[in-house]
Amino acid sequence: MKSFKNHLSLVVALLSILFSIQIFIIVDRSIEAYKENLSNNYAVIIVSQKTLDNETIEGINDIISDVDELSADSVIKRLNSGLNEKNIELLKLTLPKFYKLSLNYYPSPKQIKRLRKDLLKNKSIIKVEDFSHNHDTTYKLLLLFKNVVSLFSFVVFVVTTLLIFKELRIWQFKHSERMSIMGLFGAPVWLRSAVLFRLAIVDAIIASFFAFGLFIYISSSTWVKEQFSNIGIEVVIYDIVNDSALLFGAAMILSILLASLIVLGHKEEV
Repeated sequence: MKSFKNHLSLVVALLSILFSIQIFIIVDRSIEAYKENLSNNYAVIIVSQKTLDNETIEGINDIISDVDELSADSVIKRLNSGLNEKNIELLKLTLPKFYKLSLNYYPSPKQIKRLRKDLLKNKSIIKVEDFSHNHDTTYKLLLLFKNVVSLFSFVVFVVTTLLIFKELRIWQFKHSERMSIMGLFGAPVWLRSAVLFRLAIVDAIIASFFAFGLFIYISSSTWVKEQFSNIGIEVVIYDIVNDSALLFGAAMILSILLASLIVLGHKEEV
């Protein structure tokens, strides 16, 4: 029963770390998907004194992906208060040219400022509307959310790592007498500490499989898919090949590394 409890505590601690890692990955993917969705709906409007071709505008900055000239008809309809056709045609000739710029990706505030500066270098462009206030607010909220999740994941990682280290220490003390006897007979350090490494490796494997099952279940959950659908994004919650390899590698490396540190520390004490 005690052995089971020791295994359970290590497995739960490792599972907590793997859970925090995968949650961070999901959040990062969600933010990138949301930024891509925002980039499809976000555009910069420029006003030019004369007609500009698409190639000229796209060459101003690499972030510009597409250019659409906005028709003046919609503006004129709002201003039309009994104007005859002749006056409407004259008004069309006097109005400046409006262009809608689509971007390759959702830019940072610094990139928006750079784009605005580059556009205004063109003497024909007299005004740039980049909706910077709304853009900056949205971008900062995304960064804040990501930073909060990153901090939470880091705290979980540190606390559970200390817990795993403590549990492995306990196992080392329980088998210290046997390890000392093996040392007297000339057994190498790796052989004396075999039980500790076996515990670390077995628990890492068990925690990994629990994590695989948990995230496969979460990724197939209809409720989770609906939450992402409600905000208009599609996210790969769990990539069975890549994410499984990452989580398994993280569990094995962390367990073996902590076990190695304990063995080296014990060796120095002797």
